[in-house]
Amino acid sequence: MTSANAGAWVVYSFPLNGSPEAMRAVCDQAEWEALDRARPGFYTLIREGITSEGEAERLARGSAGAARPRHVKTPIPGVPATAPAPVAVPATRAVRS
Repeated sequence: MTSANAGAWVVYSFPLNGSPEAMRAVCDQAEWEALDRARPGFYTLIREGITSEGEAERLARGSAGAARPRHVKTPIPGVPATAPAPVAVPATRAVRS
């Protein structure tokens, strides 16, 4: 590993048997170079030179770890969107007999 690539992370993909989509994985630059030498063309480089392992993991994960979007409730016809404001009722005095 060269000093320019020290601490660099790589995201790559590789095919899985029976799956239409490729699996993504993360490794450091030296491991990627060894993988690519061992089986040229089998692995597909997605991005290299990533400085943070966390950033590389997020890129490899894609949207799998992302927060789900909130569902917007559709209004029901005839029902007000917000509750009416409470009405102040004057206090009454109790009459003692």
